[in-house]
Amino acid sequence: MENQDIPEIIIGLQNADMELRDRLVSEGKLGEGYNREMQNLHNKNAEILNEIINDIGFPTIQKVGQEAAYAAWLVIQHSIGNPDFMRKCASLLEKAVKENKADPRNLAYLTDRIATFENKPQLYGTQFDWDENGALSPNHFDDLKKVNQRRKSIGLNTLEEQTEIIRNQAKKENHSAPKDLIKRKTEMETWKKNVGWTK
Repeated sequence: MENQDIPEIIIGLQNADMELRDRLVSEGKLGEGYNREMQNLHNKNAEILNEIINDIGFPTIQKVGQEAAYAAWLVIQHSIGNPDFMRKCASLLEKAVKENKADPRNLAYLTDRIATFENKPQLYGTQFDWDENGALSPNHFDDLKKVNQRRKSIGLNTLEEQTEIIRNQAKKENHSAPKDLIKRKTEMETWKKNVGWTK
């Protein structure tokens, strides 16, 4: 793999992900569990990106440019079937943020995503799911005041504002709560255990 090809490869991974997501949204297949086709693509993308990271280190803006750096983050964010890879990336991203080579907001989203899959409270309230009232709400977080302080410190809006944005987006894309929320949550916990997020 030639280094000059790497940004293009990473952007290609993101584009394949977004194209599949758009197709599944248009077919109404994005609400009921983790779609098998999407799962396969996410796993394949993670594998390719992991090879790139092993080769060049974390894909920062300095190494791959703005567009590919964002694309890499999105691929990592969607690599939910690969806990070890996501944790490894979070650690590398944290180091890059400390060196002012990466966006702290990307680290916030990745940190929260990992916490949610590990059944721990989020720090920034970036991850949402359907609640028992059939509304999209932030997954478990520690303290609203602290969450909003942390969000403000990295340039994010308040959690209340973000909740409204997320709910409006879901409405626009015709997302609706699963028919059987308890069944979905049970399946989710089984999946988390099977892929290694929880014990």
